[in-house]
Amino acid sequence: MSQLFRRKIYSDTDTSTGLLRVLGVWDIVFFGIAAIIGAGSFSSLGEAVFRGGPGVILLYLICGFACGFTALCYAEFASRIPTAGSAYTYAYASFGELIAWVIGWALIMEYSFGNIYVAFSWSDYFTSFLGRIGMHIPDYLTCSYTEARKAFQYGSENKELLNAWNTAPLIGSLKFIVDVPALVINGLITWLCYVGVKESKNFNNSLVILKLGVILLVILVGFAYINTDNWTPISPTTGTPSFMPNGFAGVMSAVSGVFFAYIGFDALSVLSEETKDPQKTLPKGMIISLVLCTVIYIALTLVLTGMVDYKKFDGVGDPLSFIFEKTNANVAWMELVVSFVAIVAITTVLLVFQMGQPRIWYAMSRDGLMPQRFQKVHPKYKTPSYATVVTGIVVGIPILFTDKTFILDFTSIGTIFAFVLVCAGVLMLPAKEKIKGRFHLPYVNGKIIFPVVFIGGLIGFYYWQPEFFHTLTDWSDPKEGEFRASIFFFILFNLGLCILTFIKNLSLIPLVGLSSCLYLLTGMSHENWFWFGMWFLVGMVIYFCYGYKNSKLGKELKNS
Repeated sequence: MSQLFRRKIYSDTDTSTGLLRVLGVWDIVFFGIAAIIGAGSFSSLGEAVFRGGPGVILLYLICGFACGFTALCYAEFASRIPTAGSAYTYAYASFGELIAWVIGWALIMEYSFGNIYVAFSWSDYFTSFLGRIGMHIPDYLTCSYTEARKAFQYGSENKELLNAWNTAPLIGSLKFIVDVPALVINGLITWLCYVGVKESKNFNNSLVILKLGVILLVILVGFAYINTDNWTPISPTTGTPSFMPNGFAGVMSAVSGVFFAYIGFDALSVLSEETKDPQKTLPKGMIISLVLCTVIYIALTLVLTGMVDYKKFDGVGDPLSFIFEKTNANVAWMELVVSFVAIVAITTVLLVFQMGQPRIWYAMSRDGLMPQRFQKVHPKYKTPSYATVVTGIVVGIPILFTDKTFILDFTSIGTIFAFVLVCAGVLMLPAKEKIKGRFHLPYVNGKIIFPVVFIGGLIGFYYWQPEFFHTLTDWSDPKEGEFRASIFFFILFNLGLCILTFIKNLSLIPLVGLSSCLYLLTGMSHENWFWFGMWFLVGMVIYFCYGYKNSKLGKELKNS
């Protein structure tokens, strides 16, 4: 059993000397905004608004809060390990091989499957842009088969999806529906990554300024078209105006769409060797970018839900241009501007993430946990060529048979789980000597504070919403049953944390991060958990059949 948790020891000599430390605080901030402001703002925001209504703003606050504490935990790991890397590297050094594999497998889910959603988003904006300049692609060639079938079965209001299902040609008894633009952009991005595309910080910063400029324009122009009645739509269950028309359970059901907006901030941890004074700069840059992006998302949500009835966002993959269509605000020039900039913005997100994924496989292969072919570097382009091609295939094949909603949920649950492990991991780290100039996660004894805050908050919520607790164990309700069950176990787990904290004097900051991320998991359905479990089951089979036997660390320990 102890062999499963063998740890890799890093030394100062492991730090690369070939990388230039050129990134300052605001460079990190701009890289963070580049990773966060992408498909989350230009696409998944529509799905989140449809599920949660105007009340989804609360979820952005919760996610920003949870990610902020998680960022501090990432920074603590970065200050302890002298080599650049991600949560995979940190886990290998701190908790051992098995946990490192679990986090590495979760990162594969985050980047590979996340890019499937981003490819769908790119397709939505690309076809939308073409339509606005008079070019039309048949609807059955611009969406996935699963999306169109669900829209037809469940009576969606999305005309494009319904038209795709009704007009698709038949191949035998099967309707031919495939998202061609998504497949094409995935192929092009894979090719670019294969030949080695490099972006300078100046180009990235210019692009971020362009994106922020357009988003600011959306907010300023959209503000003039806000109808405040849209912020309190009629609830379908109570029949009364409500900021949360689908209840708090409805808001939490949007957690995948909201959290997806924050996926990518953790990628900043791999920039430690290119950052000036990373122990100070990285934490500061992470926090600033998270705060700025949270404010931007809240402002965008206020504009979207104020301009258009939240129910109209069902299946809308281009919400920022959708609000300016003829049937809504009817501002044609804004439709065109937003669609074009979204194509550019989402393309760069695809590029950055598609370049990152092969390097995770490369690192795991270097440790012997994945086949050696993933270490293959192209002799001319100096890129992990084999891993890049496999990434393209892994992203491309699911585009044929899956849909945005499933991928959104699947990606988010894996990333939140990785964040949970990072926060929990910091709680297990031994105390370290304080070194001047390095980041140190402040130790605040949670012995009294955490139990008082959690139990006090629970009591306060009971007096605010007593009916929620009266039905907490009624898990048979078709709409809120799963959420109630998740909250029940969330409360139990946190009560256990309260006891452990009181006994062990655990640090408050990682505790809050852990509890916040666990709360985000309560918005996941049983289907999310099922497919998440299947993904990790496959991962465990691969590890025990290949990784455990071929681990370089295992062989070194065996021969020593």
